[in-house]
Amino acid sequence: MKFVTVRDIRTFPAKIWKQLPEEQEMVITNNSRPIALLTPISDQSLEQTLSAVRRARAMAAIQRMQKTTRELGLAA
Repeated sequence: MKFVTVRDIRTFPAKIWKQLPEEQEMVITNNSRPIALLTPISDQSLEQTLSAVRRARAMAAIQRMQKTTRELGLAA
């Protein structure tokens, strides 16, 4: 997975867009911290990709809640 800075995107946008289909995923960083994930999509895959991202976010939220519950001693 390639890491790309916000500055790189501003300075070399054509280069980034050209590499994206080959790389498949790029992590966008700002001050060395990840801030976004860039992934190629098409008209045909838009809804499927959005659905997958939303499911992944929901699962991560559930896992965080379960961890917090365990840490607070509230788990059954």
